[in-house]
Amino acid sequence: MFEGLSNRLEGVFDTLRGRGKLTEADVNAAAREIRIALLEADVALPVAKDLINRVKERAIREQVLSSVTPGQQVVKIVHDALVETLTPEDGQGALNISGNPPVPILMVGLQGSGKTTTSAKIALRLTSKDKKRVLLASLDTHRPAAQEQLQVLGEQTGVDSLAIVAGQSAVQIAERAMQEGRAGGYDVVILDTAGRLTIDDVLMDEVVAVRDLVKPYETLLVADAMTGQDAVTTATAFDEKVGITGLVLARVDGDARGGAALSMRGVTGKPVKLLGVGEKMDALESFQPDRIAGRILGMGDVVSLVEKAAEVFDEKEARKVARKLKKGSFDLTDLRNQFQQMNKMGGLQGLMSMLPGAGNMKKQMAAAGMDEKKIKHQIAIIDSMTPQERAIPNLIKANRKKRIAAGSGTTIQLVNELLKQFDKASKMMKRMKKMGGKGGFPGLPGGGMPDMGNMDPAELQEMLTKSGLDPKSLPKMPGGLPPGFKS
Repeated sequence: MFEGLSNRLEGVFDTLRGRGKLTEADVNAAAREIRIALLEADVALPVAKDLINRVKERAIREQVLSSVTPGQQVVKIVHDALVETLTPEDGQGALNISGNPPVPILMVGLQGSGKTTTSAKIALRLTSKDKKRVLLASLDTHRPAAQEQLQVLGEQTGVDSLAIVAGQSAVQIAERAMQEGRAGGYDVVILDTAGRLTIDDVLMDEVVAVRDLVKPYETLLVADAMTGQDAVTTATAFDEKVGITGLVLARVDGDARGGAALSMRGVTGKPVKLLGVGEKMDALESFQPDRIAGRILGMGDVVSLVEKAAEVFDEKEARKVARKLKKGSFDLTDLRNQFQQMNKMGGLQGLMSMLPGAGNMKKQMAAAGMDEKKIKHQIAIIDSMTPQERAIPNLIKANRKKRIAAGSGTTIQLVNELLKQFDKASKMMKRMKKMGGKGGFPGLPGGGMPDMGNMDPAELQEMLTKSGLDPKSLPKMPGGLPPGFKS
């Protein structure tokens, strides 16, 4: 998400960080590069102009030129300007579901934008996080099997859906959905309207008729982020005809540019409320302006990372793995479980996008051949092993490797690669166990984590080297290594 824009901006900031004091010409040149980066990312011209004007004005007003760390000051100014551009008015960011039940939510958008899937995602989110009773209802009487699709998604997510009655119009279905919502004690009714390949009067008249009947608390436009400025144009047209209250950007995970997300608020004046960040039904995030700005500027989004970790965290399993690590008895079953935990948190790419310096780390991971596909292969390889083979990998000789490769649909080369990587990791853990005396790092009784604050940089470098880690191989964070470290 936002990789192209993030990498381009990181290049601009690296240039600024490498200088001492900045001249006004340096600031103007940086502003010009940032403007080009925004336009190439498909950000609307008025939004890009407004953002750059704010950056230049503050850079001069806040005396960046005389600052000791001008590069970091510029990054902060750009971050603050991005947050302001993305932030809606007070109270507009969250979904409005606080009315008398059942609260109607109207979903609108073009065909193929991901509207039906997003409706089910929102229903799951309201059910699991907000503990609301939700009823799904498809008003799409035009697209073949559209109502059946929403019904299937409802079954997959465990959310109730309105029974299908043939021959009813969209308005009649909406009226029946609200009646069912009241009779069934539902908190929220999500109405998925019909989409069209293009905006037309028939579509708009139908949506307006439903809107006038149910008087929705939210009218959410689902737009495909990968369509860039077309998504902004669609949002403007729907707002003029129907009057939307917010936007949901779908397929944001596939949009490396990020122009739609940045432009929506500035052009339409409507808040982006949710982001679709994957195909899974729980891959829906709240739109948090400060966190999005952090991701765009390569600062990561550690808060979201911690929140995701908390959602999938299994304390019992974590304690079990910690004990195994301490004893140096971590096996391939444990490795598979760690891969699964990572997948639940958004996979390798999802995790990387939330870490500071994500751009550099992604390049290093790509160079090392680590990607989502490889991890899937490794899980398949481990699944093709017997419990005994997972516990004692040394048992896996030529014939077993051949069987495992055939069972996992991979090659003997990939099986060998996994076993080699696991062997290296096991040896490193054993070295760390010896250093800690009882399975941890030296520095604390019983071998715990060392006190980094009181450790000399040379000592820390030596500890990393002894444990099998080369400090030079560690991902570079924005701004470089702390003082005292050698790069």
